[in-house]
Amino acid sequence: MSQSKPLTLHVPEPTGRPGCKTDFTYLQLSDAGKVRRPPIDVLPSETADIASSLIRVLDDEGNAVGPWAEEVDSELLRFGMRTMMKTRIFDARMVIAQRQKKMSFYMTSLGEEAIGTAHSLALVDGDMCFPTYRQQSLLFAREAPMVEMICQLLSNEADPLKGRQLPVMYSVRRLGFFTISGNLATQFVQAVGWAMASAIKGDTKIASAWIGDGATAESDFNTALTFAHVYQAPVILNVVNNQWAISSFQGLAGGESVTFAARGVGSGIAALRVDGNDFLAVHAASKWAAERARNNLGPTLIEWVTYRAGPHSTSDDPGKYRPTDDWSYFPLGDPIARLRKHLTLLGLWSDEEHEATTKELEAEIIAAQKEAESSGTLANGRIPSAASMFEDVYKEMPEHLRQQRQQLGV
Repeated sequence: MSQSKPLTLHVPEPTGRPGCKTDFTYLQLSDAGKVRRPPIDVLPSETADIASSLIRVLDDEGNAVGPWAEEVDSELLRFGMRTMMKTRIFDARMVIAQRQKKMSFYMTSLGEEAIGTAHSLALVDGDMCFPTYRQQSLLFAREAPMVEMICQLLSNEADPLKGRQLPVMYSVRRLGFFTISGNLATQFVQAVGWAMASAIKGDTKIASAWIGDGATAESDFNTALTFAHVYQAPVILNVVNNQWAISSFQGLAGGESVTFAARGVGSGIAALRVDGNDFLAVHAASKWAAERARNNLGPTLIEWVTYRAGPHSTSDDPGKYRPTDDWSYFPLGDPIARLRKHLTLLGLWSDEEHEATTKELEAEIIAAQKEAESSGTLANGRIPSAASMFEDVYKEMPEHLRQQRQQLGV
């Protein structure tokens, strides 16, 4: 057979660029309450329809509808609201501190606060999260000390990680928050291994792994899926699809023609695709996946559809590759505004309380920042001692390191 045309390649392109409003119809949305809720012992192959649709609970009026709507304690909802607000206010304050040269770098989770907050509230003490770098709401939901977090950002004398990690790459073992890795996707494999170890020990704790849409193109992602499937590891595999991997559109990682959740089904793993800006949907889906893992029914892959409302980091200018007002047109809205509307309908929130809570959280964060800065900032040179570089490498410091420290004179 003769070939009449030359071969071509398809290069995914975003539907919006600077000066051109984004067409978000590519998202494949579903109406709130329309996606079925299967039993937790469902076969992975029977979740294909859920992996290609979108689980939503909150409708446009703020009502909780459909099979994924659950009875949620009012205090948990209010705590979730405060935690999301706290995360957003904290992010804003830390960006200002970075601009003031008090820290070298920062990454916000603007627009993604519901995912970590609601997911954390569906886990139990002892479960281990293996996050990437935009899940600070996991820590806030577990009430991590802000002073400790800010000291890590400032890389100062009180930095719990002794200046060895890039700012925002926290590590809080006691709160089930595994060390963030700058080498993307490694945490996915580590989470599956941790979950396998928990099962080998006969423990009851599960793991929860986090990855961005762009990092799914790394080989570690597929390795993690293979091991999770083969050994039925008690792990939740979270893919945060915020549409952008630094400046690359999510289509370049393979999310253009099929969903990221579909990769779970193809690997023999139950999969859900969820509205990541819907606090109630996130909480319900997270509980479903956690219960499945805890009952030895295997792993679950969840794609959280959201939008990275801010820059990739403080060193990024998103206006160079996407419309500056994109977030205002994102069809899934603002997660804080959506939960606020729902709580107001239930009589659990008001404009007055929202304003008062904002002021209270701002004061709390400013006070924590002031206390953390008393141990130094990047600007004034009060950093961990040079002697600390020799510590925490071996259980007992070997002689050659002891000699090197003496030669350094510290």
